Amino acid sequence: QVQLVESGGGLVQAGGSLRLSCAASGRTFSSYAMGWFRQTPGKEREFVAAVSWTGSSTYYADAVKGRFTISRDNVKNTVYLQMNSLKPEDTAVYYCAADRVRFRWPADFGSWGQGTQVTVSS
Repeated sequence: QVQLVESGGGLVQAGGSLRLSCAASGRTFSSYAMGWFRQTPGKEREFVAAVSWTGSSTYYADAVKGRFTISRDNVKNTVYLQMNSLKPEDTAVYYCAADRVRFRWPADFGSWGQGTQVTVSS
């Protein structure tokens, strides 16, 4: 069972940047694709970005393409989400996610962290 712990959320002005981190433990991190999702009250959780187990492949939701960058460090067992040019509509709880099956791409996420709040003020 993988454990995922997010950090790095906070309050930022529109146009600013934040970097989220997700530390993973409990299984071989480097064998699994990882991702980020977000959710606002009253809405379903939505996909933000994903990265393959090697880090060589990524894909993004259209809403964040060109502004957000997902990356991973397989030595530190951590996945990151660099968020630039933030907009008020990026305000949400951001969740780290891990695939349930090793060496699969595209991923099918089945494990989740507790989430970290990101608030972008206008």
